[in-house]
Amino acid sequence: MTNLSVNINKIATLRNARGENRPDVEAVALDIEGYGADGITVHPRQDERHIRRSDVYKLRPQLKCEFNIEGYPTEEFVDLVLKVRPTQVTLVPDAPDALTSSAGWKVTDHAEFLTGLVERFKEAGVRTSIFVDADVEQVRAAAATGTDRVELYTKPYADRYAADPEGAVAPFVEAAMAARKCGLGVNAGHDLNLDNLAFFHSRIPFVNEVSIGHALICDALYLGLKETVARYKKCLN
Repeated sequence: MTNLSVNINKIATLRNARGENRPDVEAVALDIEGYGADGITVHPRQDERHIRRSDVYKLRPQLKCEFNIEGYPTEEFVDLVLKVRPTQVTLVPDAPDALTSSAGWKVTDHAEFLTGLVERFKEAGVRTSIFVDADVEQVRAAAATGTDRVELYTKPYADRYAADPEGAVAPFVEAAMAARKCGLGVNAGHDLNLDNLAFFHSRIPFVNEVSIGHALICDALYLGLKETVARYKKCLN
């Protein structure tokens, strides 16, 4: 079974545009959970331009589904994760001012740093996932850190999908198989949508989780959240 984790950053972006509490991020997260999502993902950034640290603290005790916090591991971020103790932390190599994630870790260059982080999170009982490109060498390096999972950065797949689906997915199949052989769980995320998700899943049915935010919220403008969550879940069946 592949879980659907919904990234709610865009809900927080909309709220922050007016400086009030509409839409209510907590209420929307609970609704998404009620509509069948298996998890909620948040990506708090230092400038709090979407999810705020206060949101993270408020969401944790209310959610029954899996809670995934992703972000660049500054000491402030690490402290937040260790205090909140989500189901999973996903480590991404974004600079603090990055608009969105644009590449995976070069784990081979940051192995000692990432290994230390994995050890800290494991001691706190938090599952750890490292965001990587579809690169077998980086997947194997991630396994050596002791991480539980890798998350494959899927924008290159999404960009190539319309022109060449099989060619687009091939490196991801190879990377996912390598992860599996190393004993890692496999997550995936970035630019997966209703057009390309089912095909991706058909080629890598053992993916543990996909994390989807921007595309899902865009679809919900037309379909509504309940129907949108149902359609994304159907892509994973």
